[in-house]
Amino acid sequence: MATAWLVMAAGDNRKHGGNGGYDDLPSEHYSWDSAVPNHGRPAAGDVIAVWDKKSLLGISVIEDIDTGEGVKEIYNCPNPACGKSDFQPRKTVTPKYACLKCGHRFDVPVSGTKPVVTYRSRHGAAWVDMPGILSGDELRSLCDKPRTQHSIRSMRWERLRDAITATGTPTTVDIADSAQRAITGGHKRVSVRARVGQTAFRLRLLKAQGESCAFTGPAPAAALEAAHLYSYAATGEHHTSGGLLLRRDIHRLFDLGLITVRPDEGTLDVAGQLAQYPLYAQIHGTRPTVQLRPQHRPWLRTHWELHRTHGQAASSSVPQTSQVLPSHLV
Repeated sequence: MATAWLVMAAGDNRKHGGNGGYDDLPSEHYSWDSAVPNHGRPAAGDVIAVWDKKSLLGISVIEDIDTGEGVKEIYNCPNPACGKSDFQPRKTVTPKYACLKCGHRFDVPVSGTKPVVTYRSRHGAAWVDMPGILSGDELRSLCDKPRTQHSIRSMRWERLRDAITATGTPTTVDIADSAQRAITGGHKRVSVRARVGQTAFRLRLLKAQGESCAFTGPAPAAALEAAHLYSYAATGEHHTSGGLLLRRDIHRLFDLGLITVRPDEGTLDVAGQLAQYPLYAQIHGTRPTVQLRPQHRPWLRTHWELHRTHGQAASSSVPQTSQVLPSHLV
C-alpha cells in the first residue's frame, strides 16, 4: 500500500511554544527538521496531504526532498525542574504561557539554539487544491495513529483517496496517482496538470494566440492564464507549443480533468458533473477556438488518457445535445 503523509501547514498552529515556526508554501513546499517525529520517513513518490488542523487544504506527490544543516531556535519552560518545550500561548489570560508538562505559568520562556538537519519537500507539480473537502476529525481518523499530535502523520494513500472520492466533490485524485507512478518509476515527466506559467511565457502565448481563450474564444487578457500542457516543474522549460491560453475558470476545470480535448476528433469533452451549468455544457463537442499545433496533440492526448481512461471524470460526459440534463440524471 502506498504511503501518504498528513502535514500541518504553516501559521499559528505551527508556531508553538517550542520553536519559531517554519517557512511553508503549501502548494509548493513544506519544511521541517530533525527535531520533528517521523522527520526521516517521507520520501519522493509519497503522497503529501496538507491541512491546517481544521480541514484539508490540498494534496500532491513529493517530487524530491532537499536536505541541509541549520540551527533551530528553541524555547523551554523556565521551571528548573521541568525545562520542557511542551507549552502553548494563552490568548485571554496572563501569564502568557502555560507548560503542559508541569503546569508552570510564565511570560518569557528560556530561549536557546541547537543544530538540526533541515528538510524541504518539493511537491508543486502535482498539487491540487482541496480546501475543506475533509474535516480535521476525518483526517485524524485516517491516520495510522489517530491520537498522535505529531505535525507529520502517516496514513495509507488508498484510504485517503477513497475518502476524498466518497465526498463526491468535483476534484481529482488521479493526478496524484499518475505523478506517483511516474516518480517511483523513474520517469522525468511527473504530471500533465495545467500550471500557471511565468510572465514571459504568458506574454509569448498572448503574442502567438491573441486575447482569446483557446476553448471559449475572445476574453480580456486579465482573465487569461498560461496553461502548461506538461509539467514545467519536471522539465524546467517553457515550450510555447506546449501551452495554451485559457480563461481562469476554464483553466481550473481543465486542471481537474473536467474539460479535456478528445485526441482523435479534436473536440472539447465536458464531464457530466458540469452538465447542470449551461456556460460549460454548451462548449461540449465544439472545437478549440485556436488552431492546435501538431506539438499540442501529444500533450492533450496524455491529458485525455489520464482523466478519461483512468479518471473519475470519465464516468459520463455532457450529451451531444443542447439539452442540459438535471443533475440527478448525470
